Amino acid sequence: MRIGASLMLAAAGGMLAGSCTTTPIQQTQSPRAQRELAEALSGRTPGPPLRCIPGYRSDQMQVIDDYTILFRDGRTIYLQKPRDGCIGLSSGNRTLVTRKFGTSETCQGDINHLVDMPSGMQTGSCVFGPFVPYTRPG
Repeated sequence: MRIGASLMLAAAGGMLAGSCTTTPIQQTQSPRAQRELAEALSGRTPGPPLRCIPGYRSDQMQVIDDYTILFRDGRTIYLQKPRDGCIGLSSGNRTLVTRKFGTSETCQGDINHLVDMPSGMQTGSCVFGPFVPYTRPG
């Protein structure tokens, strides 16, 4: 009987492990988000993805939706698609807080915390992916 119980436990563990995935969540942008992103990047061409960008101020960040953030630095706009998104960021009630240790850059792999502005409570987190720079030709 112990073998049967062990097999059942192993099978349940296998099913549980199989239900976890590292596949990115497939998101679709709303028509409003698609328009907003197209307007922001209009006339710009993408460059190769970068690991880090210069530090930013909150007024240099534009949230398109929970899966798309733009960072402006002079003539360059950096497109950021956080891994699995920053769920709740586009609600307008949350802000993104990034803790820096020994650098002023914002980098791929940085863990960002979502903070509910009215309460000051942390409501989640997200991890940045690579940054794609968009610049105007010439």
